[in-house]
Amino acid sequence: MSSSNNNLKNLDLEKIPSAKNLRFGIVVSKWNSKITTNLLNGCLELLYNKGVNKDDIDILHVPGSFELIYGCKTLQNKNYDSVIAIGSVIRGETKHFDFICNATSNGIKDLNLLDKCPVIFCVLTDDNIQQSIDRSGGKYGNKGTEAAIAAIEMALI
Repeated sequence: MSSSNNNLKNLDLEKIPSAKNLRFGIVVSKWNSKITTNLLNGCLELLYNKGVNKDDIDILHVPGSFELIYGCKTLQNKNYDSVIAIGSVIRGETKHFDFICNATSNGIKDLNLLDKCPVIFCVLTDDNIQQSIDRSGGKYGNKGTEAAIAAIEMALI
């Protein structure tokens, strides 16, 4: 997790393998779009820096984080090397946060166990908007960048 002790601010791109000729699907939640757009931008920047062609990346937008599961399953059936799920859930006053976070993480875990390619979990589950800002391009770097690195590494397994 991105924090003051562990973040990607001093990322060494040379240590990350090339992603040339790899194909990626990215599913992005429209809920908390300021955050998810920042995560997507961090993800894309890293993929492009590692040699991925724009034509080898497809982006699918879904309403919220719960819908990431179906979106990722749909893209897994389209011959990608890896799929990245991008979302943001911010704690509110009810248990809805817990239900969505648990269902989404378990759904993505199940896709990794049962389907054709890895699905990378890039869903921020923060207590407040400031934590989300800090992890989507703020003082702790960009979790989208971290997800892109994981997607490359998993695609190469």
